Amino acid sequence: MDSVPKLLIWGGVILIIVGLVWSVGGKFLHLGKLPGDIVVEKENVRFYFPVVTCIVISVALSLGMYIIRWFTK
Repeated sequence: MDSVPKLLIWGGVILIIVGLVWSVGGKFLHLGKLPGDIVVEKENVRFYFPVVTCIVISVALSLGMYIIRWFTK
């Protein structure tokens, strides 16, 4: 099989998995509200920087890419 169709198939599988996690996991995973996320609230201003959430997503994506790369060798 050519590399482009294989890449498109894996991309579709990843999008389906992300969609399922997003729709179902949103009730159980509290991404964006993890300990370590920075929230500063003043009178008229709210500043939010999800540090730990960004790290968790980065590790998950890196692990996913590593697994995909391992399977496509």
